[in-house]
Amino acid sequence: MEWSPAHLAVEHEDLPTLRDLLNNGHDVQDADTSGLTLLHHAIDGEIDGHHQTGEPLHVDVTAYLLARGADPLAPSHRYGTPLQMATFSGHWLAVELIHSWLRRPGLDKEHASGGGAPTPG
Repeated sequence: MEWSPAHLAVEHEDLPTLRDLLNNGHDVQDADTSGLTLLHHAIDGEIDGHHQTGEPLHVDVTAYLLARGADPLAPSHRYGTPLQMATFSGHWLAVELIHSWLRRPGLDKEHASGGGAPTPG
């Protein structure tokens, strides 16, 4: 599978590179050929890293992507939504973070899966 530079940055948890790519116009909703968005990829990588290394579970990349406008309710033809992926994989920190993100003031919940950006309130 071939990943975009942003997917590679997510895979390596390279937030400075990911920031630069997004600042230069890379789409935060970028999906790979299997339908994995950057947010799906972050959730998968964080839970895999936890299981493979025994290190504490974290949400660094997930939180950054949400802050940049990634949509946790955007469906993937193969993986469901990022929220569903986090739930099914047991990434409880991502589940709690996404639920908090969805409850924030100003979020247009009716259009959350259209880009996730808050509407001015």
